[in-house]
Amino acid sequence: MPAKKTTAPPAPAAPARKTAKKTAARKLPPARAASGVFEGEPLARAAADFADSKKAVNITVLDVRGISMITDFLVICEGTSLPHLRAIRNEVTDRIREDHKVKPYSAHGVADSGWMLLDYGDVVVHIFHAEKRAFYALEDLWSDAPRLM
Repeated sequence: MPAKKTTAPPAPAAPARKTAKKTAARKLPPARAASGVFEGEPLARAAADFADSKKAVNITVLDVRGISMITDFLVICEGTSLPHLRAIRNEVTDRIREDHKVKPYSAHGVADSGWMLLDYGDVVVHIFHAEKRAFYALEDLWSDAPRLM
């Protein structure tokens, strides 16, 4: 009879290394309403005004509180050319940063794509070229949201 093959027990796993995780606290946008706090609606209106100062067209502010779990306000505007889209984006980010000390949590898209997005937490700013705005039709998607502008 052949001898049984025995297998060695598995080697003990190396002890897990403890690594220090860097956890950055997510900063909330400063606020400046009546209590000195810059909240969602004033930020949305400011973003719309700054886009308007760079001649953005068809500016819409939608109040999606209670409808969206992602944000409270959508600012939707469009530019007429790729340089115009960049100018609108730069004006909104620069003026909000300078005047209100708020930076976007994230910014997505480039002018060449025809759609740029600035995420300020409570407010999301969409900057479209006319073709992309018609294609995505965000106002139709959020048609039950009240329009502030």
